[in-house]
Amino acid sequence: MCQHHSRRDFLLKSGLGLGAAAVTGFLPGGGLLAGAMAADLIDPLAPKAPHFPAKVKSVIWLHMNGAPSTLDLFDYKPDLIKLAGKEVPASFLKGIKTSTQGGVGKLFASKREWKQYGESGHYFSDLVPNIGTQADKIAFIKSSVTVGATHDISILKLNTGDLSPGRPSLGAWISYALGSANPDLPPYVVLYNGKNEPSAGSVNWNSGFLPAVYQGTAFRPGPSPIFYLERPELRTDGQQHASLDLLRRLNQQNAARYPSDTELKARLRSYDLADRMQVSAPEAVDLSKETDATKELYGLNDETSASYGTTLLRARRLVERGVRFIQVVSGAPDGQTDITSWDAHSDLEKNHSVNARMIDKPIAGLLADLQSRGLLDTTLVVWTSEFGRTSYGQSGNGRDHNPWGYTQWMAGGGVKAGYTHGATDEIGLQVANKDQAVDTYDLHATVLQLMGLDHLKTTFLNNGRSERPTVVYGKVIKELIA
Repeated sequence: MCQHHSRRDFLLKSGLGLGAAAVTGFLPGGGLLAGAMAADLIDPLAPKAPHFPAKVKSVIWLHMNGAPSTLDLFDYKPDLIKLAGKEVPASFLKGIKTSTQGGVGKLFASKREWKQYGESGHYFSDLVPNIGTQADKIAFIKSSVTVGATHDISILKLNTGDLSPGRPSLGAWISYALGSANPDLPPYVVLYNGKNEPSAGSVNWNSGFLPAVYQGTAFRPGPSPIFYLERPELRTDGQQHASLDLLRRLNQQNAARYPSDTELKARLRSYDLADRMQVSAPEAVDLSKETDATKELYGLNDETSASYGTTLLRARRLVERGVRFIQVVSGAPDGQTDITSWDAHSDLEKNHSVNARMIDKPIAGLLADLQSRGLLDTTLVVWTSEFGRTSYGQSGNGRDHNPWGYTQWMAGGGVKAGYTHGATDEIGLQVANKDQAVDTYDLHATVLQLMGLDHLKTTFLNNGRSERPTVVYGKVIKELIA
């Protein structure tokens, strides 16, 4: 039977086809049908080819929430110890334009004992001796800088590259560019330890102006990682599938009427994924089959480190199952009511002793476990924070926020293990050589590079502008790549 279509239908459908072609031209692999928005012709999370061969398949993004003092963990400064209690020499304050909360106090020395580890000779404090045993796997970035000195905006910049909500997170960009490697799990998962969702919540794993299907999926602590995922006891499997089929048909009718509604497309995809995840998600985070030795490796037998160790062991299991980006946010240490993060404006000794005990053994265990299973070469572990801590004191026994010079690190596939990039000055306040400064955009560009993506070519057309993950900034830290 011959079907008649109006001129309006023809123009609408033609316009959609051309629009999809225009968008897909920006995606890795290119081509008419390569994009996530190709008018529902393909699954938006279907695997996509990278720009060039990737060095890693997955990223574990370890965010130390609250910003630890890396002067007390990884950045050994003998001169700071010698000058403790004195005013900060004016020469060290030159170029600092951003004011911090408590003004400039007197220099505050770390009380830590320091030791060199491995063939690389990296210094680690006595707060992180277990991570020290993994020294030769780590590439340090000791010249990290950022913009802003308040937690909310700096955390947002760390995850999305912007100081205000609205841009996609790094994990969302990777999901958009590469799709999913496992149809039964999201390509982007967020994990956290503690009872509550991390500060600022889902804005830090949002998809921004990208289609909603690319946002991160938060897995809660406990055996049921996602709210309302389990099938109700009174509903049979057949009944559930019948209701999902009806819902799918209704949603598809609406999707045909509103083809540009990405929220609706994300909902269609999420119902299908949720159906499969009723089995796959609980299994992915179920540690019952892990050996006692593995649990001990991650610190699950220590009350302080048990919840964070559980989170990292789950991260390893997600890597094994093909999840591309796992964002892990450190929460409150177990058994603590007055310590919620690394934010140590006062009593740094107590705060960092507890927090370091929470993360030290689990992170070392994660690196060792990934290597023993042959996964470290295809996994990138990134240790990050929203900013660092000042070399001058605050409240007599704490440190203020420091966006001018601090330490982050990477380990795993494609990384020059044992390498140190850049340095802070003699007291650890600012980056010593500004040419080696590494901003968030540079960190993101480097992670994308290791995933096989050119940050300049990973683009999305938003309101007539070709947007990319690093905005209009960013350079790959080539010295860091093996």
